[in-house]
Amino acid sequence: MAIVDPFVDRFRASLAARLRGLVGSGEVDLARSPGDPGLFAADSPALLVHGDFAAMMIGGLSALLLQMLHPAALAGVWDHSDFRRDRLGRLKRTAQFIGLTTFGGTAAAERAIAHVSTIHDRVHGSLPDGTRYDANDPALLTWVHVAEVDSFLRAYLRYRDPALTPALQDRYLADAAIVAERLGARDIPRSRAEVADYYRRIRPQLRADHRTREVADALLAPGPDSAQAAGLHLTAAAGIDLLPDWAAAMHGRRPPTLLRPAIRAGAGGMNRVLRWALQRGA
Repeated sequence: MAIVDPFVDRFRASLAARLRGLVGSGEVDLARSPGDPGLFAADSPALLVHGDFAAMMIGGLSALLLQMLHPAALAGVWDHSDFRRDRLGRLKRTAQFIGLTTFGGTAAAERAIAHVSTIHDRVHGSLPDGTRYDANDPALLTWVHVAEVDSFLRAYLRYRDPALTPALQDRYLADAAIVAERLGARDIPRSRAEVADYYRRIRPQLRADHRTREVADALLAPGPDSAQAAGLHLTAAAGIDLLPDWAAAMHGRRPPTLLRPAIRAGAGGMNRVLRWALQRGA
């Protein structure tokens, strides 16, 4: 055991460092001043859902696949983002924003929100059919938010705690609306029933075309780092599997039914390893 332990400890620390580097968790200050509650109460389910790194990776990837089905959301990425060339950089910035708004002090969270709003000020243009789009459009902000938090919650339920009560699920959605509202979203669904109704109403506006496929391909590519490739491939498969069936069908990426148990078992095992590394690899 004395021979094995140093190797295990080095592996754990190395894996934890890689994971933290992937999302830049050491690059933001989450400290709070005494008495500063931040944007969320100490008992908010948002701290549980957003605090599970492994499930959030899968949920975040699934959210991006869902978001890009909206023509205006896709156009913002296509016209203004370096996402296709710097996928991990975009994911890191998103993770840092979620970390600051969920776990940071109030001032840091508000600065992060203001920074994103400033970026949105520059994101506007025309869709292929000539329709104008603007990243600050309240309806578009609501779509991006709903796709994100619904995906995070789905991932948490599947890969962390399927016993999270319906009441806490609804409270998570209500609490998470705080950030979307400060970004400018309006008419935000705040319960599972409202999210389901929202999807029914917005689905006729969603599309998938060659640009959707190109951006999705860039998102799902394993990348040049062979050490990360297997994990990213499994995360991608789990993210696709997490999509609502109608969204997976629009992407043309619905996993075969017989493969789904293997994907979920593999992702569940990977997530347990990631949690082990992060909990004890500090």
